[in-house]
Amino acid sequence: MRLLLPLLLAFLGFAGGVAASRVVVPTSADIATESAKMTGTTGAEAVKKTVTAETEDGAGFEYVKLPNQFVVPVVQEGRVEALVVMSLSLEVLTGYGEFVYSREPKLRDGFLKALFDHANLGGFSGNFTASERIDLLRQSLLAEAKHALGNKVNSVLITDFARQEN
Repeated sequence: MRLLLPLLLAFLGFAGGVAASRVVVPTSADIATESAKMTGTTGAEAVKKTVTAETEDGAGFEYVKLPNQFVVPVVQEGRVEALVVMSLSLEVLTGYGEFVYSREPKLRDGFLKALFDHANLGGFSGNFTASERIDLLRQSLLAEAKHALGNKVNSVLITDFARQEN
């Protein structure tokens, strides 16, 4: 019973935090609606967050920011030692931004798999910002992106990266 109460309180605190974030943080649909009202664009145009670029060989790319962050627990000796939070963007061929959003569930699943594998191999422990570790993580994320999107994706960009100790 002594162990059950702290676990129950921790679960209730976590569930309360998730519920509060759902209420406080606006959804992409809310943002799109407000943006559409202000700019006079359609909701689909407002949700699409892309920037177009062109490479030396003339191939065009656009950058698609994934709307939600990824949260990865870092587990040591059976307990959560830290949480890693990151935001990702994709560099895809021009015109495939909507394609990315249509495949987002599959893409997020693959990214979470790669992130959990990286965490379980100790990639977020110690000097987790070392360029070798980040490059290894980017390679596994790119492999998952290519699995979900094919050759339409050129690279995965880590736009925000933080580790919070418990």
